[in-house]
Amino acid sequence: MKLLRKLLLWLVVAPIVAVLVMQLYFFVQIWWWIDHNPGSTSFMDRQLSVLQEKNPNARLKHKWVPYDRVSNHLKRAIIAAEDSNFSEHEGVDWNAMQRAYERNTKKGKVIAGGSTITQQLAKNLFLSGERSYLRKAQEVVITYMLEHLMEKERIFEIYLNVVEWGVGVFGAEAAAQHYYGVSAANLSAHQAARLAVMLPRPRFYDKNRNSAYLARRTNLILRRMGAAELP
Repeated sequence: MKLLRKLLLWLVVAPIVAVLVMQLYFFVQIWWWIDHNPGSTSFMDRQLSVLQEKNPNARLKHKWVPYDRVSNHLKRAIIAAEDSNFSEHEGVDWNAMQRAYERNTKKGKVIAGGSTITQQLAKNLFLSGERSYLRKAQEVVITYMLEHLMEKERIFEIYLNVVEWGVGVFGAEAAAQHYYGVSAANLSAHQAARLAVMLPRPRFYDKNRNSAYLARRTNLILRRMGAAELP
């Protein structure tokens, strides 16, 4: 009987300990990235593996650049397109998540996430692309770690350098070179708006650059950029 109780206790305690150890790993890694740049992310590693299945010599296009070497046009465009309240919220936009939950409930499956820039960064740094409420919960925990340990500008700097922008294309510098042959610092307002619109479906728009939706949405983001508040 004692053995059974110990076994049951272990079955309860072991998963809790494993979860806590994982959270500690996330916390320490984020703490390190306060003043050290990530060389890669979980999402980048997965995409490289996918590319190398077809071409063993495939490499990602990625070059880190400091925050002040990214065009303010691009920063404003991304905030306008992805997270207009970035400078104000504490990492999670609960109203946006509520709207996403209602859409998911209506469809009977997870089709929307309502993610902020910080949540997107949390997912890209550590998590899989799986759509589930369990993964979403872990994303929220990591998001609050990022917001607690880092300044908004640092969060945005990392995001700008690791977000996916096409097939094997990661970060603002690689995207600017890939699409326009210029540095991230020299992107025009229109180029920046177009890049921001690509973010939800970067691989699709990399292959469908003449999309009518892409053109319409770019013009809308151009009009909104002036009101975007930078961190």
